[in-house]
Amino acid sequence: MKMKSLMLGVVSTLAFTSALHAERGSDGNVGIIYWQAPSILNPYLSGGTKDIESSSLVIEALGGYDPTGAMYARLAAEIPTVANGGISEDLTSITWKLKPGVLWSDGTPFTSADVVFTADYCIGEPGCYQEAKFEGVKSIDAVDDLTVKITFEKPMPNPYGPFVGSQTPILQKAQFQNCTGTKRQECTAENFGPIGTGAFVVTDFKPNDVIQMKANENYREAGKPRFATLVFKGGGDAAGAGRAVMETGEYDHAWNLQLAPEVIKQMAEGGKGKPVSGFSTAVERLEMNMTNPSADLDADTRSTRKAPHPFLTDIAVRKALSMAIDRVLLTEIGYGVAGRPTCNLVPGPDVYASDNTECLTQDIEGAKALLEGAGWVAGADGVRSKDGVRLSILYQTSTNAVRQDYQALIKEWWSQIGVETELRNLNASVFFGGDPGSPDTFQKFYADVEMYTNLFDGTDPQAYLSAYRCGNEPSPANNWAGENINRFCDPAYDALLDELASTSEINKRGEIGRKLNDMLTKDSYTIVPLTWRGRVSAISNTLGGFELNTWDSELWNAADWYRIK
Repeated sequence: MKMKSLMLGVVSTLAFTSALHAERGSDGNVGIIYWQAPSILNPYLSGGTKDIESSSLVIEALGGYDPTGAMYARLAAEIPTVANGGISEDLTSITWKLKPGVLWSDGTPFTSADVVFTADYCIGEPGCYQEAKFEGVKSIDAVDDLTVKITFEKPMPNPYGPFVGSQTPILQKAQFQNCTGTKRQECTAENFGPIGTGAFVVTDFKPNDVIQMKANENYREAGKPRFATLVFKGGGDAAGAGRAVMETGEYDHAWNLQLAPEVIKQMAEGGKGKPVSGFSTAVERLEMNMTNPSADLDADTRSTRKAPHPFLTDIAVRKALSMAIDRVLLTEIGYGVAGRPTCNLVPGPDVYASDNTECLTQDIEGAKALLEGAGWVAGADGVRSKDGVRLSILYQTSTNAVRQDYQALIKEWWSQIGVETELRNLNASVFFGGDPGSPDTFQKFYADVEMYTNLFDGTDPQAYLSAYRCGNEPSPANNWAGENINRFCDPAYDALLDELASTSEINKRGEIGRKLNDMLTKDSYTIVPLTWRGRVSAISNTLGGFELNTWDSELWNAADWYRIK
């Protein structure tokens, strides 16, 4: 037995030593499939998760969030804190020290000039999709080649908005310096093939289809990545993606399987892969358009705050629509144990989670009475109207089986309270894309109600809640790049955001965060949360090193992946 144990120890040590000294690119190809296809590889020009996560394989931020939600240094030498001198005592500045010796994939040095350039690229006109991350920034300066100082307009208890997480990576100044302002969308080569510091380099990109990548020969960690090439396939549907990993073994990783629990279980019986899951802050919700999406309006007015919505500006209508929904049934049918019915836009962490549970009880009769009391009277066809305006809704979302089930059920419940509903489902790659010329993006919002999910990096929701600040809405003036999707605007909300930005004590921050959540949901019903979604993805049985991360990009540690042999 001693000899056997000794031999097992030797084998284990040899395996560890072999893994430690494995050569870069020694494990061949790895395949990733997202049923939402990337349309661009620049997160500053798209808010779509599929664009942000695919680009995270190539371009990186100074820091990130690990699977526990804790911050870690990525391109920075360490995470700045007050204790290590990186954050000033008065909380008005944060100083980042960059890792020495980091190279761009073209072999040139990564420096503080690239960080400063990236901030300038995003901040100001005509706006960018991640501008809320830079809220309160007064200046960003290069102290030296490896030091960046960010100064805030006032004390910033949470100074980790810019350059932490996959939503605000660093762009190479040399590549993008002629792509600023109104020219940003025109730089196709740059936006489709950014030079990066990440583990992989783009070799070919077919938007809304497939991305081919290879190992970055200048990646800072020896022996990584283990895979020589990477194929990122986009499009199709969640069922096809799940089968491609768990049944056929064609791919190694499938993202965000929005499928019924029994379907996922059946796929796993295929024996090629397994599902992995975890909760963070993803909430499937309805956004109520506070502006008029009518095609009868001119392009500079349609779905902008120049034209208020003809009936969704009535809080009685928005509240009634929320009251009619059975969130418990929706969640049970759509997600099973991988979902929880919720009334909150910010479901966690606990300190930020409101105790609001009022919406969890469906109340059809109460919704009808509310509309009746507000003057919305049912006509001969059962559809309510007031002053010649009918309660007729265009309700849109992306195409997948779970979302279409949600649409069908909600349409039925709304019909019971006298609301007429037309359903539209759009290709996810288009709906979540950033093409300012497309009429079908979720940012343009040419509908009355739309449904989708997104989430915030890390565990602090300040930047996420700041998206709903007045003036941050998409419009023709900013090439439809704003984050305030429903065009909500309340000066009291903005004042509370300012208070959150100047508060450091965590329990007080939680109190303010809960109030902001309630202002968007139960106080105004401009956002109608439905389900707190767990993330369910799938990985091949032969993919090693994968760690599901629901706080940052799911591909956060692709440099560490390897083939189990």
